[in-house]
Order: sequence, then structure tokens, then C-alpha cells
Amino acid sequence: MSEIKRRLATILESPAMNPTEKLQKICTLLDQEIEYFNWTGFYFKNGVKDELILGPYVGAETDHTIIPYGKGICGQVAVSGETFVVPDVHAQDNYLACSLETKAEIVVPIFKDGINVGQIDIDSHTPDPFTPEDREMLEWLCGKVAEII
Repeated sequence: MSEIKRRLATILESPAMNPTEKLQKICTLLDQEIEYFNWTGFYFKNGVKDELILGPYVGAETDHTIIPYGKGICGQVAVSGETFVVPDVHAQDNYLACSLETKAEIVVPIFKDGINVGQIDIDSHTPDPFTPEDREMLEWLCGKVAEII
């Protein structure tokens, strides 16, 4: 993972891109480099509303461009502020299906100045694929993303 982290850091530190471009490049890099990342995107708090709005992403189109707090895995992370790894989405009562192919999901919150402002959401077509290294890398990434938004 250290090579991916190095490449992510290069994107994050690039003076040639604005934050939205950086987030799009991050999604593309993760999608291309980690074979079991099949949908990678960012959601952010929608102003003062208790809902998330879809930001940059790579993968199949989704109807879930706005997610109320508490709804689905992303909405739960918006409330809990804790990383949520879901090895089997079909075992979750509060799962919002984006694709019939999705088998697993990981959502990591982004905190800026102590406030949960967004998250990275990754779906996988592989059951239970996410490793402790994936989680650590994504938590590191979200800490870095907080510095550029």
C-alpha cells in the first residue's frame, strides 16, 4: 500500500489541481489500482441539512446523489462518525442498494476541525475483500483530504 499512498500524496499535494480535480483523480487511482474497489466516491455534508450530497466518484451511475443522515451505510457513518466495514451488504438491514453486483462496502468519515464533513465510500463486487491495510490507508487518506477541502 505504501506505493499507492505515495501516489495519493502526490495528487493531494499537486498545486496544478483544485480540490474537486484532486478528489476525482483519487477516485480514479483507487479504482484502477485496487481490483476489488468497484465503485469509489466521496459524499459531503449538504450545507446545513442533515444529508449527504454526492461528490466526485468513479463507477456505475447511482440514484443515491442525496442520502439522508441515518439512511444506508453512508448515512449511518454521517451520524456515528466511525469507519464502517460491511463484509456482506445483504446482511445489513439498513443498506441502500446501488448495484446488484455490490457485495461489500467500506465507508470512512472525513473530519475537518473536529466536524464530520464527508466520507469516502467504496463498494466491492467481491464478498469481504477489505483488509486492515485498506482501512488504514483510507483513514490516512481521509485525514489528508480534510486538509485540502
